[in-house]
Formats: sequence, C-alpha cells, structure tokens
Amino acid sequence: MPELRPAADFLDDAHAILRRERARLDELLAQPHELLLVGGSSVPGALTKGDVDLHLRVAAPDFRPVVAALTDVYEVVLPEIWQDTLATFAVEAPLPTGVAVTPAGSEHDLRFTRTWERLAADPALVEAYNDIKLRHRDDPGEYERHKSAFFDSLL
Repeated sequence: MPELRPAADFLDDAHAILRRERARLDELLAQPHELLLVGGSSVPGALTKGDVDLHLRVAAPDFRPVVAALTDVYEVVLPEIWQDTLATFAVEAPLPTGVAVTPAGSEHDLRFTRTWERLAADPALVEAYNDIKLRHRDDPGEYERHKSAFFDSLL
C-alpha cells in the first residue's frame, strides 16, 4: 500500500477536484444530481494514500441514462462490481480520482453517505478507521474485508 498521510494534506486539492467535476457534470447532465466528496480524503483526521473518492447521487429513474452519459466522459473502472445501483469511473485529475454513481436512497447510496458522515462526525470512528488501515496496509484483501465489516457496522 502506498504511504499513508493525513487527509488534511490532500483536502484542498480534493475540494478543487470536486468543484471542477461539479461544474463539468452541471454542464453535461440535464438530470438533477448531487456530487459529494467521500472517502478517506474527505475526513481531515483520516489516513489516506491521497486518492479522491466522489459520489454522484441521482434519482433512481435517472441512474441508467446518467451512467450512459458518463461513459462518454469518464473511463469505466471495475465493471465487475457494477450492479443495478452502482457504477464506477475513473476521473482524470491531479490526484487519483474515482466517481461512484448511485441512485439516491439505494443501499450503495446509503453506504457512501451515512458511513462517511458518521465517520467525519466522530473522532473515535476516525481512529478506528485509521487503525484498520495501519494494521492491514500490507494486505489489501484483509484491509478490504475489515473495512467492509467496519462500514457495515456504521449503517
């Protein structure tokens, strides 16, 4: 795993990427949408490798048309994890950046919104998150397993 650093080191750049992508999506999408900064880089006390995670929320009926539109501007990533309520893309940006698209109110939407909101509001949860990252930084499979269980506990 790359070196972990405090998210505060990346927060200004992450917010600049968020603003740029909001402007891009406002021009591209006719459908109502909301683009959020989530992930480790969104929580100042969290440890991160410096990647930026964006979450695009759309109304359920707009999910498929929005995903189709995004395939023209973003690179599809991890198509094997795509589901009826999740699509993922890479965003060309100064930091490694991805965007996950979900219908508002779906299971994936709640996972992205609630977990990061709860984590950002509770320093003890940030400490627990950082501990998982530190303990399993050399074993990505174990890290993902423990992180997933931790996030499940936040729902």
